Amino acid sequence: MAMHNRLLEFLKKQPRWRIAVAVLALGATVFIWSRRTTATNEGAVFVARRGPLQITVLEGGSMQAVDSQELKCEVRVGYQGTKILKIVEEGYQVTDDDVRTNKVLVELDSSELQKALVQQEIQFQSASASLADAQQGYDIQLNQNLSDILAAEQKARFARMDFEKFLGSKAAEDVMHELGLEDAITRIRQQQGTTNRASTESIYGAQADSAETSALKKTLQERAPSLLTDTDTPQLTLSTNAALPSAALSSAIDPASPMARRASYIDFSKYADLEVLGDGEAKQKIRKFHDDLQVAQKEMGQAQATLEGTRRLYAKQFVTRTDLQRDEIAFENARLKVQTAETGRNLFQRYEFLKTSEETLSKYSEAVRELDRARKAAVAKLAQADAKLKSATAQYNVQLRQRKDIEEQMEKCVIRATKPGLVVYGRAGDDMVYYGNEERIREGATVRERQTILTIPDMSSMSVRVKIHETYIKKVKKGQRVKLTVDAFADKELQGEVMKVGLLPDSQNRWMNPDLKVYLTTIAVSGTNDWVKPGMTAKVEIFIEQLTNVVYVPIQSVVFEEGKYVCYITRNGLKADRREVEIGPFNEEFIEVKQGVAEGDQVLLRPAKSLVPGSVEAEKAPAASDAPKNGGAKS
Repeated sequence: MAMHNRLLEFLKKQPRWRIAVAVLALGATVFIWSRRTTATNEGAVFVARRGPLQITVLEGGSMQAVDSQELKCEVRVGYQGTKILKIVEEGYQVTDDDVRTNKVLVELDSSELQKALVQQEIQFQSASASLADAQQGYDIQLNQNLSDILAAEQKARFARMDFEKFLGSKAAEDVMHELGLEDAITRIRQQQGTTNRASTESIYGAQADSAETSALKKTLQERAPSLLTDTDTPQLTLSTNAALPSAALSSAIDPASPMARRASYIDFSKYADLEVLGDGEAKQKIRKFHDDLQVAQKEMGQAQATLEGTRRLYAKQFVTRTDLQRDEIAFENARLKVQTAETGRNLFQRYEFLKTSEETLSKYSEAVRELDRARKAAVAKLAQADAKLKSATAQYNVQLRQRKDIEEQMEKCVIRATKPGLVVYGRAGDDMVYYGNEERIREGATVRERQTILTIPDMSSMSVRVKIHETYIKKVKKGQRVKLTVDAFADKELQGEVMKVGLLPDSQNRWMNPDLKVYLTTIAVSGTNDWVKPGMTAKVEIFIEQLTNVVYVPIQSVVFEEGKYVCYITRNGLKADRREVEIGPFNEEFIEVKQGVAEGDQVLLRPAKSLVPGSVEAEKAPAASDAPKNGGAKS
């Protein structure tokens, strides 16, 4: 207020023309300042420079070992996961002694597996008992089949012996040849044994049994090979026609076959002759009837001669009538004996011989058919026993594998030290698939199958994995020099090189930002540094290109308008001229200007109504080669 009063007193003392000149001078100053302000209020000014420009890509990442051992949860516990009961502290140094003593690093909850093992043990013991029962049943069936077939063979053999005994070997052979039964037992054995011999070897070649069972099976193979069928066909049931040869089936069911032909079809009357019959009961009986007839005929002749003599003596009254009657009775008895002998012989030849021959032949034919049925029944019973044994064996193997699997799962609940190194806890997202509900690794936390619990890195070789934006990925090549800085040791600089560049965009977080395309790039750190630990935050600067003697300006001073790159140049801060420019390589701060801007030109940093390269508006504009983008590296 005092200053204001003194200024008013000063102006009152001055002449009016001096006051007018002062007002005009003040107005001119305000006008000039306002013009300059209007020309430069659109942004700050940068003077274009000429010199070297280093093109780099700057990104951040985390330190990790090039080679590391990942200890994952290998317990199949379903979707709910399993809990960590005990775990070593993070940063623990696993020593060679820990590896030698199998130190426990992680212990997972195995209570559910223990319950499952108890239930599985019960099922396994039940399957084991069923297998033993099926094995014994199979062996018993083998023995029973052998007994049944031997009994049927014996019955058929005895029936044939009875037929040959009655009819004689010669006549029996003729009848057998006519019916095709001369060697029925051997033929059935050969027909069925040839078909099933290969399956016989497959059955007994795949099983190891006791000496007694092996001997029994060997005997069965030699004496009853037709019992055995193809064990590689588990569909075999009681209907065993598919396992039997066609000849045996036709002989068993075809009425026109020799085995099915009735014995009555044979005319045995032609064999009722002593010259045709062989030595047998029939020949012996016929011979006895013939001998009895001859004796009776001789006795009758003798009685007749005696009667004739007695009659002559009686006519001369040398003998009494009683003597004549006695000789007549003796002759009649002799004649009756002849008739009886002739009738007995004729009855035997016409009836009993034919009946007994047909009966003994029928018994033999029926015995042969019973043998065939016994063999077929043995095939069916053995197939059933074998199927039961296979089923029991398969069930036993399933239960055994399941029990072994549970035991292995219980062993995997304890993770032991197998390699020395520094213990690092697994982090959510370390795996290829990230589950949002993963807990931090600690005692009591729940882990899922295949989740990384611990990592033991090789500290002698470290690396940094960074994500390079798609704008810069074409510039990054394997073997490029890299400068690294760890945030914890900002004063120490490390060297490295690009070891691996991803070929495809990283899809780990694609669902969060599908428009963001980044490529995983691995940077190998040169040398060994004890102070570098996994998980440390690091910044990497990848050296792409070194430009020399180029004109460059800040990247934000180049704008995209009407399909062209332009800069705004000002002179003395009074006016901004629009110039089209040709751009070159760029980094995060500066861009090379090949044409349109000269060294020393004043470029506006924030031109009015501009499209900054890399913005949304610039992305919508026509594309140009090597267009600058926001983000990236620092020179």
